[in-house]
Amino acid sequence: MNDMTLAKFGIGARITRLEDNALITGHGCYVDDVQPEGTLHAVLLRSPIAAGTFKINDIEAARSAPGVHLVLTADDIADLNPLPCRFTNPQVDGSPTPIKPRNVLAKDRVHHVGDPVAFVVADSVEAANDAVELIDVDWNSEPSIADTAAALAADAPLVWPDHGSNLAFTYGQGNQAETDAAFAKAHKTAKVELINNRVVANYMETRGAIGEFDTASGRYTLTAGTQGGHGMRDVISEVLKIDEAALKVVTPDVGGGFGTKIFVYAEYPLVLVAAKRLGKPVKWVCGRTESFMADSQGRDNVTTAEVAIDENGKFTALRVELKAAMGAYLAQFGPFIPWGGATMSPGVYAIPVMHVTIKGIYTNTLPTDAYRGAGRPEASYTIERLVDQAARVTGIDRLELRRRNFIKPEQMPYTTASGRLYDTGEFDGHMTRALEQADWNGFAAREAESKARGVFRGIGISTYIEACAFPGSERAEVQLDESGKLTLLIGTQSNGQGHATAYAQVIADKLGVDPSEISMIQGDTDKVKTGGGTGGSRSIPLGLPSVDVASGDLAEKLKSLASDKLEASSGDLELSGGSVRVVGTDRAVTLAELAKEAGGLSGEGEIVQTECTFPNGSHICEVEIDPNTGKVAFQRYTIVDDFGVTVNPMLLEGQVHGGVVQGIGQALLEHTVYDEEGQLLTASLLDYALPRADDVPSFHFETRNVPSTHNHFGIKGAGEAGSIGSCSAVMNAIIDALHRNVGIDQIDMPATPAILWETINGANKAAA
Repeated sequence: MNDMTLAKFGIGARITRLEDNALITGHGCYVDDVQPEGTLHAVLLRSPIAAGTFKINDIEAARSAPGVHLVLTADDIADLNPLPCRFTNPQVDGSPTPIKPRNVLAKDRVHHVGDPVAFVVADSVEAANDAVELIDVDWNSEPSIADTAAALAADAPLVWPDHGSNLAFTYGQGNQAETDAAFAKAHKTAKVELINNRVVANYMETRGAIGEFDTASGRYTLTAGTQGGHGMRDVISEVLKIDEAALKVVTPDVGGGFGTKIFVYAEYPLVLVAAKRLGKPVKWVCGRTESFMADSQGRDNVTTAEVAIDENGKFTALRVELKAAMGAYLAQFGPFIPWGGATMSPGVYAIPVMHVTIKGIYTNTLPTDAYRGAGRPEASYTIERLVDQAARVTGIDRLELRRRNFIKPEQMPYTTASGRLYDTGEFDGHMTRALEQADWNGFAAREAESKARGVFRGIGISTYIEACAFPGSERAEVQLDESGKLTLLIGTQSNGQGHATAYAQVIADKLGVDPSEISMIQGDTDKVKTGGGTGGSRSIPLGLPSVDVASGDLAEKLKSLASDKLEASSGDLELSGGSVRVVGTDRAVTLAELAKEAGGLSGEGEIVQTECTFPNGSHICEVEIDPNTGKVAFQRYTIVDDFGVTVNPMLLEGQVHGGVVQGIGQALLEHTVYDEEGQLLTASLLDYALPRADDVPSFHFETRNVPSTHNHFGIKGAGEAGSIGSCSAVMNAIIDALHRNVGIDQIDMPATPAILWETINGANKAAA
């Protein structure tokens, strides 16, 4: 990678992860490793039907079963608030978005398979499971709808009969009149109809929660794998109708989040209610199959997109209709995902006008919410598939078409038709570099060689941009105790990203210590005053500047104290080797000595960012498809990204590789399937395919950074970028191979071997 000159510790240093030794030697501490004395175990009874009514006939057998301490149904927790939806917009007609209640436990009616109905607490998981089997329930199944594309049909079963429609809401963006006018006088138009398939967030560690209640203080403690305890605390307090100060949220190590661990689920208030009633800790840990039926899912969009093109090949307008599955309920941020993603619809292109219609769709499925990229991968997939289609319609080379329509560096800062303010970016620059690294010009010879072997070869490109590091801040405090120990307190939450390493780099650079000597406290709402959590690639862009300021604040305090002891001005002092010393001499005082004398010291920092940052880049994917089996084999995968500033090349590479693999998984393998009765057919890893090592190519990755003007350090963020650029690059490569060989220019994800084989054979039969 062409990174900046590497520092020893600070920004740009290639430091190995400080977290890994504990994690890879089995010394990590995850929720399931936490076992308070006297812990009881909980299991949920979940709905086996997708839609209908139910009646609990007998619960006493379960309550009196061996080892059972508590059985809760909706009537037992009638005083709790429903799980909230935190984001809605006014609809296009100005009316508010109606919200249907998502009760902690369903009462009388269920809306998807897995809807929680009863909560059983016992001495062991086995005893709780046995008791669940004793609950006598009459289930009255009714017709259901799980297909997003069919949910608005006149004869579709209604998820919420009293709502009168499966249309949850209609939002709009852009200018419809100007967009329609531009299409009316367009020289040519291109159109795509796409399905963005539903996916499941299969993190390595499933969700879990432990509830505790202290009678003396009247306070609750929740231990859970989260992406930010403060937000979790605020929502759960609302559900329980308690003051936020009465709840502490503790997050130990977290084995992956991907957006899905941001949200409050029914199990979290339930373990707290049960702990208070029983006077003992109550623990629930999600099974893998249960995770498929309990956790929010991602994507599931049906999109029609059109672009208007003038006689010079310039895009003049963009029109999109997006049908976004909400599932059975509007989840915590559910409506925001398609709305926020739609603001990125123009991508990297100077499209003067646009109009997007967003229809939220109720279906008898698990609710959807943020999953890695949260709407931006969907938007990028749409525009990049559309641009390739426009190249086919116009006959203009797809690279040339992109170049003609890229927003130019001299146009920056640039406000898109959706209102996004791009500050910096050289889109042609990173595309050109990626083309060189991918040997785009040599593709014809490679294709000829593939054709001689009887296989199809294709090459695809995606030039993406995303919005991340949303406006806000992340307060940081660096403490130096009397023993000389340095500790960072910050309200982000690592789910595997390497926060402790990245933050320590800056602290070490400012205070002249080794990064390994710095501890970090996240995930404790009592110890850390505030926190925005982790999501939307916010932690490093927002957290690191505040860590820098806090470290600098502490450094100045140390110099001020040392100035008196060493009888030297602050300007003549430096921090190095755990001491403050007079430059060029051996006169020094240790940080521990200064801290002990002062009774401990701390530095604080909080940098507020007022605009998003906009990572962008080019992905080029080259594949072969065996027409006899439909199997896709990756030949090359090239990535050139603009992340503004690289903090740690090793962490960055890992983030990008992981994101690309998630995109490859969605493009080729992953697909959440419900049948006509709303039954989840892909409820285990036997039925839901995840990418394995042999499914994934080697990557060429480098950066071509242009610093952001919206960020203190110029950082743009990188956590979700790999997932945003990958799906369209892979699918554009597959379609390129199909179009060259059998004339096919449309196929949806996942492009499994079976689907590709059927597509190729169908095209061959039609041509015969």
